Amino acid sequence: MKNYGLTLVLMLGILAFGFATKDAAKAEKNEIMETAQPQDSVLRHVVLFKFKEGTAPEKVQEIVDAFSALPSKIPEIAGYEWGLNNSPEGLNKGLTHGFLLTFKSEADRATYLPHPDHKAFGELLTPHLEDVTVVDYWSKKE
Repeated sequence: MKNYGLTLVLMLGILAFGFATKDAAKAEKNEIMETAQPQDSVLRHVVLFKFKEGTAPEKVQEIVDAFSALPSKIPEIAGYEWGLNNSPEGLNKGLTHGFLLTFKSEADRATYLPHPDHKAFGELLTPHLEDVTVVDYWSKKE
Protein backbone atom coordinates (compact mmCIF):
# COMPACT_ATOMS: atom_id res chain seq x y z
CA MET A 1 0.00 0.00 0.00
CA LYS A 2 1.37 3.39 -1.00
CA ASN A 3 1.91 6.13 1.54
CA TYR A 4 -0.22 8.91 0.07
CA GLY A 5 0.40 11.17 3.06
CA LEU A 6 4.14 11.29 2.37
CA THR A 7 3.50 11.96 -1.32
CA LEU A 8 1.15 14.80 -0.47
CA VAL A 9 3.68 16.32 1.95
CA LEU A 10 6.42 16.15 -0.70
CA MET A 11 4.18 17.74 -3.34
CA LEU A 12 3.20 20.55 -0.96
CA GLY A 13 6.86 21.08 -0.11
CA ILE A 14 7.75 21.41 -3.78
CA LEU A 15 4.94 23.89 -4.33
CA ALA A 16 5.95 25.89 -1.27
CA PHE A 17 9.57 25.99 -2.48
CA GLY A 18 8.40 27.28 -5.86
CA PHE A 19 6.33 30.05 -4.27
CA ALA A 20 9.13 30.95 -1.86
CA THR A 21 11.60 31.20 -4.74
CA LYS A 22 9.19 33.42 -6.67
CA ASP A 23 8.62 35.62 -3.58
CA ALA A 24 12.37 35.89 -2.98
CA ALA A 25 12.92 37.01 -6.57
CA LYS A 26 10.16 39.59 -6.18
CA ALA A 27 11.65 40.86 -2.91
CA GLU A 28 15.07 40.97 -4.56
CA LYS A 29 13.68 43.43 -7.12
CA ASN A 30 12.64 45.52 -4.09
CA GLU A 31 9.09 45.82 -5.37
CA ILE A 32 10.14 48.29 -8.07
CA MET A 33 7.40 48.78 -10.59
CA GLU A 34 9.00 49.36 -13.94
CA THR A 35 7.34 52.21 -15.77
CA ALA A 36 8.27 54.08 -18.89
CA GLN A 37 8.82 57.82 -18.64
CA PRO A 38 5.60 59.50 -19.69
CA GLN A 39 5.92 62.35 -22.17
CA ASP A 40 6.15 65.82 -20.58
CA SER A 41 6.82 64.43 -17.11
CA VAL A 42 9.30 64.61 -14.25
CA LEU A 43 10.37 62.04 -11.71
CA ARG A 44 9.36 62.87 -8.13
CA HIS A 45 11.39 61.39 -5.27
CA VAL A 46 9.46 61.57 -1.98
CA VAL A 47 11.44 61.01 1.22
CA LEU A 48 9.82 60.90 4.68
CA PHE A 49 11.81 60.79 7.94
CA LYS A 50 11.04 59.76 11.48
CA PHE A 51 13.82 60.82 13.83
CA LYS A 52 14.87 58.79 16.84
CA GLU A 53 13.32 59.84 20.12
CA GLY A 54 15.62 62.23 21.92
CA THR A 55 17.25 63.66 18.78
CA ALA A 56 18.04 67.27 19.64
CA PRO A 57 16.14 69.89 17.61
CA GLU A 58 19.50 71.43 16.68
CA LYS A 59 20.61 68.11 15.17
CA VAL A 60 17.34 67.79 13.23
CA GLN A 61 17.86 71.31 11.86
CA GLU A 62 21.46 70.46 10.90
CA ILE A 63 20.15 67.44 8.97
CA VAL A 64 17.44 69.49 7.24
CA ASP A 65 20.03 72.14 6.31
CA ALA A 66 22.36 69.45 4.93
CA PHE A 67 19.55 67.93 2.84
CA SER A 68 18.57 71.41 1.62
CA ALA A 69 22.16 72.01 0.49
CA LEU A 70 22.19 68.99 -1.85
CA PRO A 71 20.57 70.77 -4.84
CA SER A 72 23.49 73.24 -4.90
CA LYS A 73 25.95 70.30 -4.90
CA ILE A 74 24.16 67.87 -7.23
CA PRO A 75 23.00 69.54 -10.45
CA GLU A 76 20.80 66.58 -11.41
CA ILE A 77 18.31 67.67 -8.73
CA ALA A 78 15.89 69.77 -10.77
CA GLY A 79 13.65 70.75 -7.87
CA TYR A 80 13.58 70.52 -4.09
CA GLU A 81 11.19 71.34 -1.27
CA TRP A 82 10.55 70.15 2.24
CA GLY A 83 8.17 70.62 5.12
CA LEU A 84 6.91 69.31 8.45
CA ASN A 85 3.93 66.99 8.71
CA ASN A 86 0.76 69.01 9.11
CA SER A 87 -1.85 66.34 8.47
CA PRO A 88 -4.79 66.20 10.92
CA GLU A 89 -5.49 62.57 9.98
CA GLY A 90 -2.91 61.04 12.31
CA LEU A 91 -1.74 58.53 9.70
CA ASN A 92 1.89 59.63 9.45
CA LYS A 93 3.19 56.73 11.61
CA GLY A 94 5.66 59.04 13.30
CA LEU A 95 7.12 60.36 10.04
CA THR A 96 7.52 64.08 10.63
CA HIS A 97 9.67 65.53 7.84
CA GLY A 98 8.79 65.33 4.16
CA PHE A 99 11.14 66.08 1.26
CA LEU A 100 10.31 66.20 -2.43
CA LEU A 101 13.10 66.07 -4.99
CA THR A 102 12.44 66.35 -8.70
CA PHE A 103 14.53 64.76 -11.43
CA LYS A 104 14.20 65.12 -15.18
CA SER A 105 15.01 61.46 -15.80
CA GLU A 106 15.82 58.14 -14.19
CA ALA A 107 19.42 58.72 -15.28
CA ASP A 108 19.52 61.89 -13.17
CA ARG A 109 18.16 59.97 -10.18
CA ALA A 110 20.74 57.25 -10.84
CA THR A 111 23.48 59.89 -10.63
CA TYR A 112 22.04 61.35 -7.41
CA LEU A 113 21.66 58.14 -5.41
CA PRO A 114 25.38 57.14 -5.25
CA HIS A 115 26.66 60.74 -5.42
CA PRO A 116 29.35 61.40 -2.78
CA ASP A 117 27.44 64.39 -1.35
CA HIS A 118 24.27 62.28 -1.01
CA LYS A 119 26.30 59.53 0.67
CA ALA A 120 27.85 62.06 3.08
CA PHE A 121 24.36 63.31 3.92
CA GLY A 122 23.33 59.72 4.65
CA GLU A 123 26.23 59.36 7.09
CA LEU A 124 25.07 62.48 8.95
CA LEU A 125 21.45 61.32 8.98
CA THR A 126 21.65 57.60 9.75
CA PRO A 127 22.58 57.73 13.47
CA HIS A 128 19.47 59.86 14.14
CA LEU A 129 17.00 58.12 11.85
CA GLU A 130 14.30 55.88 13.31
CA ASP A 131 12.49 55.23 10.02
CA VAL A 132 12.39 56.38 6.42
CA THR A 133 9.98 55.90 3.55
CA VAL A 134 10.85 56.63 -0.07
CA VAL A 135 8.43 56.62 -2.98
CA ASP A 136 9.24 57.70 -6.53
CA TYR A 137 6.65 58.44 -9.21
CA TRP A 138 6.27 60.14 -12.56
CA SER A 139 4.29 63.38 -12.61
CA LYS A 140 3.20 65.77 -15.36
CA LYS A 141 5.41 68.84 -15.65
CA GLU A 142 3.72 71.95 -14.31
